[in-house]
Amino acid sequence: MEKALPPITLSSLDVERIERLLEDPAFRDFPGREQIETEIGRANVVDPQEIPAGVVTMNSRVRFVEEDSGREYELELVYPRDARGEGKVSVFAPVGSALLGLAVGQSIAWPLPGGRTGKLRIVEVVYQPEAAGDYFR
Repeated sequence: MEKALPPITLSSLDVERIERLLEDPAFRDFPGREQIETEIGRANVVDPQEIPAGVVTMNSRVRFVEEDSGREYELELVYPRDARGEGKVSVFAPVGSALLGLAVGQSIAWPLPGGRTGKLRIVEVVYQPEAAGDYFR
């Protein structure tokens, strides 16, 4: 029996920006499209000012642990155009869409190459634009 997905909270501004990108022909057929659309569809969407500080939003820097290996990572969740460079992951990548909207302490499974599944748990939101008062980053 598959475990229920954890509840997620998204900023209405992040949702608007992601949905605009999904309308772009360049992103019409990327492999993770269905997953990001599912995440948006099940989310509690709130105004950016209402996002709790421990929630992963766009442009957040987050520490998480891969539960199977125990390896810890720190990444910045970004839009595809900003995904170049070390320490950044696109929201359209499987792990990126898995991180979006999770809160500290929550876990989620996400698809890995070769049909495998990984499981990650949020350890800390190191930086979140909304908590810093930066609603337009």
